[in-house]
Amino acid sequence: MEEITYKITKSHKLLFVGCFIALVTTAFGFITRVFLVDVWSEAFNLNPAQAGKLTGIGIWPFFVSIIFFSLLIDRIGYKVAMIVAFVGHMTWGIMGYLSYQYLQEGDVDTAYGLLYWGSLIFALGNGTVEAFINPVVATMFHRDKTKWLNILHAAWPGGLVLAGVIVIGIGNVEWWIKIVLTVIPALLYFFILTRQKFPPNERVAAGVSYKEMLQEFGVGGAALVSFLVVLQLNDFFEPGPEDYLMRYSFIGIGILMIVAFGWYVRTLGQPILLFLSFIIMPLATTELGTDSWIQSIMQGIADKKGFDAGWVLIYTSAIMLVLRLLAGPILHKVSPLSLLMISSVLAIFGLYFLSFSAGWYIFAAATLYGLGKTFFWPTTLGVVAEQTPKGGALTLNAVSGIGMLTVGMLGAPIIGTFQSNSQINQIRGSTEIAQIAPSGLLEGNAIHLPLEDKTIYSVINYKVINEDKVDEILSISENQAEIHALISELKTTGTQRALKTVIIFPIIMLICYAILYFYFKSKGGYKPIALS
Repeated sequence: MEEITYKITKSHKLLFVGCFIALVTTAFGFITRVFLVDVWSEAFNLNPAQAGKLTGIGIWPFFVSIIFFSLLIDRIGYKVAMIVAFVGHMTWGIMGYLSYQYLQEGDVDTAYGLLYWGSLIFALGNGTVEAFINPVVATMFHRDKTKWLNILHAAWPGGLVLAGVIVIGIGNVEWWIKIVLTVIPALLYFFILTRQKFPPNERVAAGVSYKEMLQEFGVGGAALVSFLVVLQLNDFFEPGPEDYLMRYSFIGIGILMIVAFGWYVRTLGQPILLFLSFIIMPLATTELGTDSWIQSIMQGIADKKGFDAGWVLIYTSAIMLVLRLLAGPILHKVSPLSLLMISSVLAIFGLYFLSFSAGWYIFAAATLYGLGKTFFWPTTLGVVAEQTPKGGALTLNAVSGIGMLTVGMLGAPIIGTFQSNSQINQIRGSTEIAQIAPSGLLEGNAIHLPLEDKTIYSVINYKVINEDKVDEILSISENQAEIHALISELKTTGTQRALKTVIIFPIIMLICYAILYFYFKSKGGYKPIALS
């Protein structure tokens, strides 16, 4: 592939640096939340799926703001979007601090409410960041989008590494301090970008109309978005089994969105965009869904070796940082789709080995996983930008938004259910517990755990261990302490084994990227589409 060079002006440099730091800010917020999820689970008595839901509320609203501003950003300007993002990040810092204070006073409900709603506002700010940084960079470097989007998105692992090292370094301080860390890079990008002049979008400069932009997205894209929105509305407002009016109202909203959009654009949309919109769903779950859980999953192993489990995420993020900064030379030798297929294979093996590696060997497995996930997100966005340039900010950001909505709404909670199911299977299969368990935990010679039925979005059913009943049964057992220790150990093992189930997502991605690879090969090879 041809290496393209640019004469980069001082204005380009400052804009790029400001956008880079804005993305660093979102990473600061993400990793501090990852480090705190176990603290919050204990403070608010959350099971893994509930903790996944709290994780998710800090992710899925990203979709709302990125889509909203993508539709308006060419008219209101990038700078307005940047200011909104800054306000969101500052608000998260304030609400996180207040949540901690209310918790110390014993007002758990208010504390959790501030944490929950503050997480939502934080995610809205993150979505607004990507709503302006992706099209700004794609416009400034419109002849080499995939390379520069990869370099831009090196800010994500860069922020994870920097914030992760700081959070581990400051140790067991009050958790509000870790939340407020996000305010520091937010102030920095606001100071840089308020002084800059943003360029008009590539689509606008090429004279592509607003309607043509919407037609790239089409009815197909609107249908996918509507489906996800209806699921999220049902979860957010939690209508009961008899609340048919509310449930059908949400379905009606989804249908109305599709019909109204279809009436206006009168086209299905770009098939490749719809395909990439599907791919981003397992992609986001593989990368961000796993990353949001990785500290909790690896905590038991890390405790045995005496190090913080957060180092696993920091290590994989450091790999991502270095490789994304080297995206130019790599993409000069390998096409984007070939790179994505290779990445999928590496992620499959990385997750597989992470599911059972012990001790320091987890870093060898994490190396494969880190290599695999490095190019997923920015290279897929690069393909979107290069193949659907008429879509401007909308198509580029819609795909990113669908990914974030999926991981926040489905990915993180589903991985939480994988963990619950895996924990149950590990305990049920334990012969050690079966030999010393009281009759209340046995059914014949097999372990019979008291379980509770749970559901997500009224469609994903799973079970969790009823800890209160287990404690009640064990209270009369002379082996109570020993059984509790065995159960705790098996839960740790089960949590790690759940990563083996996550492999299904990069397998789906590998198949999809292979389809795209052979499609473009039949057309003479992968070539970006340029607007004149």
